[in-house]
Amino acid sequence: LIPSGAPGTGPCRQTGHWARWTVGPTQPGHSYVANRVTDKLTPIHERIFCCRSGSAADTQAIADAVAYQLGFHSIELDEPPLVHTAASLFKEMCYRYREDLMAGIIVAGWDRGGRPSRALCPQVFSVPMGGMMVRQPFSVGGSGSSYVYGFVDASYKPGMSQEECLSFTANGNAPPPGGDPGVRGGVIRLAAITEQGVERKVVLGNQLPRFSSA
Repeated sequence: LIPSGAPGTGPCRQTGHWARWTVGPTQPGHSYVANRVTDKLTPIHERIFCCRSGSAADTQAIADAVAYQLGFHSIELDEPPLVHTAASLFKEMCYRYREDLMAGIIVAGWDRGGRPSRALCPQVFSVPMGGMMVRQPFSVGGSGSSYVYGFVDASYKPGMSQEECLSFTANGNAPPPGGDPGVRGGVIRLAAITEQGVERKVVLGNQLPRFSSA
């Protein structure tokens, strides 16, 4: 879950905040491996991260390949790469191998500039399975995303502060009312990407937001 938006001097002076809880990936041979503390927020460049869902092996391979290509691209330009460039690389790879890979990617980060015409602002792109790429103010993905669309649509508002964004993403990833056993014991990983850098935070299982079904 990745919302963007925070106070600033203009529409591009915002902060990107994102979070994702973990799921158990299905592996070849029809076995199921559950890991509720896996870190699926993967750094792609200095201020660009991706959030992975789908097959863990597929998404890790794609993220490694994109990070490798983006590193060379940055060296050639002698400046930090655009978030749009990283998202485009994910899109091309996911589309090219759409019959072989099961990967949904959310790419987000902060463009630091490097050229006078390049604005400093957060970028959030969704690259679902199949290779489509869409820029959004916030994005949700993964097998549990369909259950939180109503919450995020009702709760998201532009111009949220950093703390509001972190609370929004944590609440969106909290266990559902009734204590679904399938999500017990997990953690929420948060990353705030700003012009100053990346700040990571982990919400432990005993600190997860709780909601009443009443």
